Amino acid sequence: MPLLVAALVQQNFRIFWGDRVFVANDFFALTVFLAAALTDLLDGYLARRWKQVTTVGTLLDPVADKLLISAALISLVQIRLLPGWLVILIISREFAVSGLRSIAAAEGYTIKAGELGKSKMILQVLGVTLVMLSLRWPRLHPYALGAMWAVVAFGLASAVDYFRKFWHKVDMSIKLRRRHELILMERQKRRLLRAEKGGKLPAARTPETTSIRR
Repeated sequence: MPLLVAALVQQNFRIFWGDRVFVANDFFALTVFLAAALTDLLDGYLARRWKQVTTVGTLLDPVADKLLISAALISLVQIRLLPGWLVILIISREFAVSGLRSIAAAEGYTIKAGELGKSKMILQVLGVTLVMLSLRWPRLHPYALGAMWAVVAFGLASAVDYFRKFWHKVDMSIKLRRRHELILMERQKRRLLRAEKGGKLPAARTPETTSIRR
């Protein structure tokens, strides 16, 4: 992330080989971004293939995606290649989904990324790549904006899917908890009724008898 932000924001960022420019800032930033995105996708693929998917990994893996995408988008806003309100929509969606997943995890549930979320990530990488390329070739800028609009559409659709899963999980948890409480109350009422009918209603303990028994 520091290399990505430095390469995008610092326009005089260059890597020299002797007296010649070896890599310009835009190509270097694109290389860093694609390398980070590809290693993140590879991590998920290997985890599923080797069946080493853990709850911690499921929760932390999206954080890496969000940090990478947010750093790239904010840097692109600073160099005026993307409108700020568009980036705010994308990042706000990420914060909202992260909050939902955190609350669900606190309740004992893990909300995994669905197909819409995975498609959104691929579109984000494609959109950011096109925006970075438009820094060198401005004719690609309309296509880059179109890709970012697709990112917003898929992001909102996947957010609705996350909300649906969240409310379903939490609603079921609350219903089961209330049902358990009602069953306990009903059992207590039945015990009291049986005790009253049998004349075995336990007498109230006084402080003296309580202290003696202790």
